[in-house]
Amino acid sequence: MIEETATPSRILVADDDPVARSMLQAFLAKWGYQVVVVSDGLEAARILESREAPQLAVLDWMMPGAEGPEVCQRVRALHDRPYVYILLVTSRAKRGDLFKGLESGADDYLTKPFDSDELRVRLLVGQRIVDLQNKLIAAREELRFKATHDALTGVPNRATAIEAIGHERSRQIRERGSFGILLIDIDNFKRVNDTCGHLVGDVVLKTVAQQIVRCVRPYDTVGRYGGEEFLVVIPLSDASHTMSIAERIRKRIESAPVSTDSGPIHVTISCGAAVCHSDSPIEAQALLYLADEALYRAKAGGRNRCELAAVDPVLSQFLRSGATFF
Repeated sequence: MIEETATPSRILVADDDPVARSMLQAFLAKWGYQVVVVSDGLEAARILESREAPQLAVLDWMMPGAEGPEVCQRVRALHDRPYVYILLVTSRAKRGDLFKGLESGADDYLTKPFDSDELRVRLLVGQRIVDLQNKLIAAREELRFKATHDALTGVPNRATAIEAIGHERSRQIRERGSFGILLIDIDNFKRVNDTCGHLVGDVVLKTVAQQIVRCVRPYDTVGRYGGEEFLVVIPLSDASHTMSIAERIRKRIESAPVSTDSGPIHVTISCGAAVCHSDSPIEAQALLYLADEALYRAKAGGRNRCELAAVDPVLSQFLRSGATFF
Protein backbone atom coordinates (compact mmCIF):
# COMPACT_ATOMS: atom_id res chain seq x y z
CA MET A 1 0.00 0.00 0.00
CA ILE A 2 1.35 3.42 -0.96
CA GLU A 3 1.72 5.85 1.94
CA GLU A 4 -0.20 9.11 1.95
CA THR A 5 1.56 12.44 1.81
CA ALA A 6 1.68 13.90 5.34
CA THR A 7 0.82 17.42 4.26
CA PRO A 8 -0.29 18.87 0.92
CA SER A 9 2.72 19.92 -1.16
CA ARG A 10 2.77 22.38 -4.03
CA ILE A 11 3.85 20.85 -7.31
CA LEU A 12 4.38 22.35 -10.76
CA VAL A 13 3.16 20.53 -13.86
CA ALA A 14 4.49 21.81 -17.19
CA ASP A 15 3.23 20.12 -20.35
CA ASP A 16 2.00 21.57 -23.66
CA ASP A 17 -0.31 18.60 -24.28
CA PRO A 18 -3.70 19.51 -22.78
CA VAL A 19 -4.74 15.86 -22.38
CA ALA A 20 -1.53 14.87 -20.57
CA ARG A 21 -1.70 18.04 -18.52
CA SER A 22 -5.28 17.37 -17.39
CA MET A 23 -4.49 13.76 -16.56
CA LEU A 24 -1.49 14.71 -14.44
CA GLN A 25 -3.45 17.42 -12.69
CA ALA A 26 -6.26 14.98 -11.86
CA PHE A 27 -3.88 12.36 -10.44
CA LEU A 28 -1.92 14.87 -8.36
CA ALA A 29 -5.00 16.58 -6.97
CA LYS A 30 -6.40 13.19 -5.98
CA TRP A 31 -3.16 12.42 -4.11
CA GLY A 32 -3.42 15.63 -2.14
CA TYR A 33 -1.00 17.91 -4.00
CA GLN A 34 -1.64 21.58 -4.64
CA VAL A 35 -1.07 21.72 -8.39
CA VAL A 36 0.28 24.65 -10.41
CA VAL A 37 -0.20 24.06 -14.14
CA VAL A 38 1.56 25.73 -17.11
CA SER A 39 1.80 24.87 -20.79
CA ASP A 40 5.25 26.13 -21.84
CA GLY A 41 8.83 25.95 -20.63
CA LEU A 42 9.43 29.67 -20.22
CA GLU A 43 6.53 30.00 -17.80
CA ALA A 44 7.74 26.91 -15.93
CA ALA A 45 11.21 28.43 -15.62
CA ARG A 46 9.79 31.74 -14.41
CA ILE A 47 7.84 30.03 -11.64
CA LEU A 48 10.70 27.76 -10.56
CA GLU A 49 13.14 30.67 -10.47
CA SER A 50 10.90 32.66 -8.13
CA ARG A 51 11.30 32.79 -4.34
CA GLU A 52 7.91 31.10 -3.86
CA ALA A 53 8.58 28.21 -6.27
CA PRO A 54 7.03 24.78 -5.60
CA GLN A 55 9.70 22.32 -4.47
CA LEU A 56 8.34 19.52 -6.67
CA ALA A 57 8.03 19.74 -10.45
CA VAL A 58 6.91 17.42 -13.26
CA LEU A 59 8.23 18.69 -16.60
CA ASP A 60 7.56 17.46 -20.10
CA TRP A 61 10.68 17.25 -22.23
CA MET A 62 9.27 18.83 -25.41
CA MET A 63 7.63 22.21 -24.73
CA PRO A 64 7.44 25.56 -26.53
CA GLY A 65 9.63 28.36 -25.25
CA ALA A 66 12.10 26.14 -23.40
CA GLU A 67 12.46 22.37 -23.29
CA GLY A 68 12.46 20.44 -20.02
CA PRO A 69 16.27 19.97 -19.84
CA GLU A 70 16.79 23.72 -20.43
CA VAL A 71 14.40 24.52 -17.57
CA CYS A 72 16.38 22.10 -15.36
CA GLN A 73 19.64 23.87 -16.20
CA ARG A 74 18.18 27.29 -15.39
CA VAL A 75 16.87 26.09 -12.05
CA ARG A 76 20.16 24.40 -11.09
CA ALA A 77 22.07 27.59 -11.90
CA LEU A 78 20.36 29.24 -8.91
CA HIS A 79 22.28 28.69 -5.69
CA ASP A 80 20.23 30.88 -3.33
CA ARG A 81 16.92 29.02 -3.58
CA PRO A 82 15.48 25.97 -1.81
CA TYR A 83 16.06 22.76 -3.73
CA VAL A 84 13.46 21.79 -6.35
CA TYR A 85 12.99 18.08 -7.07
CA ILE A 86 12.40 17.75 -10.84
CA LEU A 87 10.90 14.75 -12.59
CA LEU A 88 11.16 14.72 -16.40
CA VAL A 89 8.32 12.97 -18.21
CA THR A 90 8.78 12.22 -21.92
CA SER A 91 8.13 9.76 -24.71
CA ARG A 92 11.87 9.59 -25.39
CA ALA A 93 13.19 6.23 -24.24
CA LYS A 94 16.74 6.13 -25.64
CA ARG A 95 19.61 5.63 -23.21
CA GLY A 96 21.27 8.80 -24.43
CA ASP A 97 18.14 10.83 -23.70
CA LEU A 98 18.11 9.48 -20.14
CA PHE A 99 21.70 10.63 -19.60
CA LYS A 100 21.01 14.03 -21.15
CA GLY A 101 17.98 14.58 -18.96
CA LEU A 102 19.81 13.68 -15.74
CA GLU A 103 22.90 15.66 -16.72
CA SER A 104 20.73 18.75 -17.22
CA GLY A 105 19.77 18.62 -13.55
CA ALA A 106 16.67 16.43 -13.44
CA ASP A 107 16.39 14.17 -10.40
CA ASP A 108 14.39 11.43 -12.07
CA TYR A 109 13.07 10.38 -15.46
CA LEU A 110 9.77 8.74 -16.44
CA THR A 111 8.79 7.65 -19.95
CA LYS A 112 5.32 7.88 -21.45
CA PRO A 113 2.99 6.16 -21.15
CA PHE A 114 3.67 5.90 -17.42
CA ASP A 115 2.02 3.96 -14.64
CA SER A 116 0.26 6.24 -12.15
CA ASP A 117 1.47 4.25 -9.14
CA GLU A 118 5.06 4.52 -10.36
CA LEU A 119 4.66 8.28 -10.75
CA ARG A 120 3.27 8.51 -7.24
CA VAL A 121 6.07 6.58 -5.53
CA ARG A 122 8.71 8.57 -7.39
CA LEU A 123 7.12 11.79 -6.17
CA LEU A 124 7.04 10.43 -2.62
CA VAL A 125 10.79 9.84 -2.88
CA GLY A 126 11.17 13.40 -4.12
CA GLN A 127 9.11 14.69 -1.20
CA ARG A 128 11.36 12.87 1.27
CA ILE A 129 14.42 14.42 -0.33
CA VAL A 130 12.87 17.90 -0.20
CA ASP A 131 11.81 17.42 3.44
CA LEU A 132 15.32 16.30 4.40
CA GLN A 133 16.86 19.30 2.65
CA ASN A 134 14.48 21.67 4.44
CA LYS A 135 15.40 20.12 7.79
CA LEU A 136 19.10 20.56 7.02
CA ILE A 137 18.54 24.22 6.12
CA ALA A 138 16.57 24.77 9.32
CA ALA A 139 19.34 23.14 11.38
CA ARG A 140 21.98 25.26 9.65
CA GLU A 141 20.02 28.44 10.31
CA GLU A 142 19.57 27.48 13.96
CA LEU A 143 23.32 26.98 14.33
CA ARG A 144 24.00 30.28 12.59
CA PHE A 145 21.56 32.07 14.89
CA LYS A 146 23.15 30.55 17.99
CA ALA A 147 26.61 31.59 16.78
CA THR A 148 25.60 35.21 16.18
CA HIS A 149 23.03 35.90 18.93
CA ASP A 150 23.02 36.17 22.69
CA ALA A 151 21.38 33.09 24.22
CA LEU A 152 19.59 34.98 27.01
CA THR A 153 18.18 38.06 25.29
CA GLY A 154 17.93 36.82 21.69
CA VAL A 155 19.58 39.94 20.27
CA PRO A 156 22.89 39.81 18.34
CA ASN A 157 25.95 39.09 20.44
CA ARG A 158 28.94 41.38 20.99
CA ALA A 159 30.91 40.20 17.97
CA THR A 160 27.94 40.58 15.62
CA ALA A 161 27.11 44.06 16.92
CA ILE A 162 30.72 45.23 16.54
CA GLU A 163 30.76 43.72 13.05
CA ALA A 164 27.75 45.92 12.24
CA ILE A 165 29.89 48.99 13.01
CA GLY A 166 32.42 47.76 10.46
CA HIS A 167 29.66 47.33 7.88
CA GLU A 168 28.46 50.89 8.44
CA ARG A 169 32.03 52.17 8.19
CA SER A 170 32.41 50.38 4.84
CA ARG A 171 29.11 51.85 3.66
CA GLN A 172 30.29 55.28 4.72
CA ILE A 173 33.43 54.94 2.61
CA ARG A 174 31.24 54.11 -0.42
CA GLU A 175 28.37 56.51 0.12
CA ARG A 176 29.59 59.07 2.67
CA GLY A 177 27.06 60.28 5.26
CA SER A 178 27.20 59.56 8.98
CA PHE A 179 26.10 56.88 11.44
CA GLY A 180 25.83 56.64 15.19
CA ILE A 181 26.22 54.13 17.98
CA LEU A 182 24.86 53.92 21.52
CA LEU A 183 26.36 52.16 24.52
CA ILE A 184 23.58 51.51 27.02
CA ASP A 185 24.09 50.34 30.59
CA ILE A 186 21.34 49.34 33.04
CA ASP A 187 21.71 51.48 36.14
CA ASN A 188 22.40 49.71 39.45
CA PHE A 189 21.92 46.29 37.89
CA LYS A 190 24.09 44.60 40.53
CA ARG A 191 21.56 45.68 43.12
CA VAL A 192 18.82 43.83 41.22
CA ASN A 193 20.85 40.61 41.20
CA ASP A 194 21.86 40.99 44.85
CA THR A 195 18.35 41.73 46.19
CA CYS A 196 16.11 39.74 43.83
CA GLY A 197 18.37 37.03 42.46
CA HIS A 198 19.90 36.31 39.09
CA LEU A 199 16.72 34.79 37.61
CA VAL A 200 14.95 38.09 38.14
CA GLY A 201 18.03 39.84 36.75
CA ASP A 202 17.70 37.72 33.62
CA VAL A 203 14.09 38.86 33.21
CA VAL A 204 15.23 42.46 33.50
CA LEU A 205 17.93 41.94 30.85
CA LYS A 206 15.51 40.30 28.42
CA THR A 207 12.86 42.95 28.95
CA VAL A 208 15.30 45.84 28.49
CA ALA A 209 16.61 44.22 25.28
CA GLN A 210 13.05 43.94 23.94
CA GLN A 211 12.30 47.55 24.85
CA ILE A 212 15.41 48.77 23.04
CA VAL A 213 14.50 46.79 19.93
CA ARG A 214 11.01 48.34 19.92
CA CYS A 215 12.51 51.83 19.96
CA VAL A 216 14.71 51.47 16.87
CA ARG A 217 14.20 50.86 13.16
CA PRO A 218 14.18 47.35 11.64
CA TYR A 219 17.59 47.90 10.03
CA ASP A 220 19.27 49.22 13.19
CA THR A 221 21.33 46.67 15.14
CA VAL A 222 20.76 46.02 18.84
CA GLY A 223 23.33 43.75 20.44
CA ARG A 224 24.30 42.64 23.91
CA TYR A 225 27.73 44.18 24.47
CA GLY A 226 28.37 42.32 27.72
CA GLY A 227 26.85 41.94 31.18
CA GLU A 228 24.15 44.59 31.48
CA GLU A 229 25.43 46.66 28.53
CA PHE A 230 23.89 46.89 25.08
CA LEU A 231 25.28 48.30 21.83
CA VAL A 232 23.04 49.93 19.23
CA VAL A 233 24.30 50.70 15.71
CA ILE A 234 22.23 53.33 13.87
CA PRO A 235 22.86 53.66 10.12
CA LEU A 236 22.38 56.98 8.29
CA SER A 237 22.16 58.99 11.50
CA ASP A 238 23.59 62.33 12.55
CA ALA A 239 24.14 63.53 16.13
CA SER A 240 20.62 64.91 16.52
CA HIS A 241 18.92 61.74 15.30
CA THR A 242 21.24 59.50 17.32
CA MET A 243 20.47 61.41 20.51
CA SER A 244 16.73 61.39 19.80
CA ILE A 245 16.81 57.59 19.62
CA ALA A 246 18.86 57.45 22.82
CA GLU A 247 16.32 59.61 24.63
CA ARG A 248 13.43 57.59 23.23
CA ILE A 249 14.98 54.41 24.65
CA ARG A 250 15.75 56.02 28.00
CA LYS A 251 12.23 57.40 28.47
CA ARG A 252 10.56 54.15 27.42
CA ILE A 253 12.55 52.04 29.88
CA GLU A 254 12.12 54.58 32.70
CA SER A 255 8.35 54.68 32.19
CA ALA A 256 7.73 50.91 32.01
CA PRO A 257 8.59 48.92 35.18
CA VAL A 258 9.70 45.36 34.49
CA SER A 259 7.17 42.73 35.61
CA THR A 260 8.88 39.92 37.56
CA ASP A 261 7.98 37.22 40.08
CA SER A 262 9.34 39.56 42.75
CA GLY A 263 6.98 42.30 41.64
CA PRO A 264 7.49 45.25 39.30
CA ILE A 265 11.05 46.59 39.19
CA HIS A 266 11.74 50.19 38.21
CA VAL A 267 14.68 50.27 35.78
CA THR A 268 16.65 53.14 34.29
CA ILE A 269 19.55 53.26 31.88
CA SER A 270 22.52 55.46 31.15
CA CYS A 271 23.60 55.94 27.56
CA GLY A 272 26.71 57.13 25.76
CA ALA A 273 26.36 58.14 22.11
CA ALA A 274 28.98 58.67 19.43
CA VAL A 275 28.68 59.62 15.77
CA CYS A 276 31.03 58.89 12.89
CA HIS A 277 30.90 61.71 10.30
CA SER A 278 32.15 61.29 6.75
CA ASP A 279 34.27 64.45 7.03
CA SER A 280 36.05 63.13 10.15
CA PRO A 281 35.74 59.33 10.01
CA ILE A 282 37.08 57.12 12.79
CA GLU A 283 37.44 53.37 13.13
CA ALA A 284 35.16 51.03 15.10
CA GLN A 285 37.33 50.71 18.21
CA ALA A 286 37.78 54.47 18.46
CA LEU A 287 34.04 55.02 18.08
CA LEU A 288 33.40 52.53 20.88
CA TYR A 289 35.96 54.35 23.02
CA LEU A 290 34.10 57.64 22.51
CA ALA A 291 30.73 56.08 23.34
CA ASP A 292 32.22 54.50 26.44
CA GLU A 293 33.60 57.84 27.59
CA ALA A 294 30.19 59.44 27.08
CA LEU A 295 28.56 56.59 29.01
CA TYR A 296 30.98 57.20 31.90
CA ARG A 297 29.94 60.87 31.94
CA ALA A 298 26.28 59.87 32.00
CA LYS A 299 26.95 57.63 35.00
CA ALA A 300 28.98 60.31 36.77
CA GLY A 301 26.26 62.88 36.08
CA GLY A 302 23.67 60.99 38.09
CA ARG A 303 22.57 58.12 35.83
CA ASN A 304 19.30 57.86 33.89
CA ARG A 305 20.67 60.23 31.27
CA CYS A 306 22.21 60.28 27.79
CA GLU A 307 25.48 61.96 26.83
CA LEU A 308 26.90 62.62 23.36
CA ALA A 309 30.62 62.18 22.80
CA ALA A 310 32.47 65.34 21.82
CA VAL A 311 35.71 65.09 19.87
CA ASP A 312 38.21 67.93 20.13
CA PRO A 313 40.62 68.48 17.19
CA VAL A 314 43.62 66.85 18.90
CA LEU A 315 41.65 63.75 19.96
CA SER A 316 40.02 63.57 16.54
CA GLN A 317 43.43 63.40 14.84
CA PHE A 318 44.51 60.73 17.33
CA LEU A 319 41.40 58.65 16.67
CA ARG A 320 41.76 58.85 12.90
CA SER A 321 45.28 57.48 13.24
CA GLY A 322 43.79 54.05 13.97
CA ALA A 323 44.82 53.87 17.60
CA THR A 324 43.81 50.69 19.43
CA PHE A 325 42.00 50.98 22.74
CA PHE A 326 40.89 47.43 23.47
